[in-house]
Amino acid sequence: MSHPDRESVPTPLSRRTVVAVIGAVASGALLSVPRAVAKPAAASGLDDPAKKEIAMKLVSSAENSSLDWKAQYKYIEDIGDGRGYTAGIIGFCSGTGDMLDLVQLYTDRKPGNVLAKYLPALRRVNGSDSHDGLDPDFPKDWRKAAQDTAFQQAQNDERDRVYFNPAVKQGKADGLRALGQFTYYDAIVMHGDGDDPTSFRNIRKRALRSAKPPAQGGDETTYLGAFLDARVWAMKQEEAHSDTTRVDTEQRVFLRKGNLDLNPPLDWKVYGDSYHIG
Repeated sequence: MSHPDRESVPTPLSRRTVVAVIGAVASGALLSVPRAVAKPAAASGLDDPAKKEIAMKLVSSAENSSLDWKAQYKYIEDIGDGRGYTAGIIGFCSGTGDMLDLVQLYTDRKPGNVLAKYLPALRRVNGSDSHDGLDPDFPKDWRKAAQDTAFQQAQNDERDRVYFNPAVKQGKADGLRALGQFTYYDAIVMHGDGDDPTSFRNIRKRALRSAKPPAQGGDETTYLGAFLDARVWAMKQEEAHSDTTRVDTEQRVFLRKGNLDLNPPLDWKVYGDSYHIG
């Protein structure tokens, strides 16, 4: 996805386990052994596989108007936002550096692939919206590469390295549960994490001026409200991102319902379209 440094956000989650040892407790009572009190299972973070799948679907609903995020490996078009071609499961851009990194990783793993010949052009167009050296066949070759599981895995790995893992790590450091980690992920997907005023790190700094996250003694709901306010401000700074429904009728909906663990069922809208995860 696009972001200033590349000129864009919600991975495997720890599954909850509840173990009831009724027999042992009963035996403990008979032997006058103190009963062990089971601790409540910790809520899953966004890196739980089930929650990560939800995050992928949420982002896809906003980026591609579909919950079928795996169908987006082959996606590619110039959406006219000044970042050249936007493509793949997270919107890698030819003008922002992350597409170059992706194709380089793919080529390192599989030399001679159908996209390898575009590396010189991708280096030249980085930082611009130019298609020089990419047209006319780059989109066709991207779609061909997307049939290769090695390219799909490269997209997954770059998504995790650049966007998902940093978002979850910062979210956990701030004491946020799955919803908060997702709000971070979605913000990094769209804005990146550079030094620009609208980057993720500066959206977070803006939020911190008015609220503290749980790790600093603050209320989680209050802090997430402040973060989403800051996110909306950042989105409105750029025409291509000025539609804020992915916050207003998606993330704020979950927050108002108190669904801080991002547990299904989930119902939301993006750009007026309705979505459901059961």
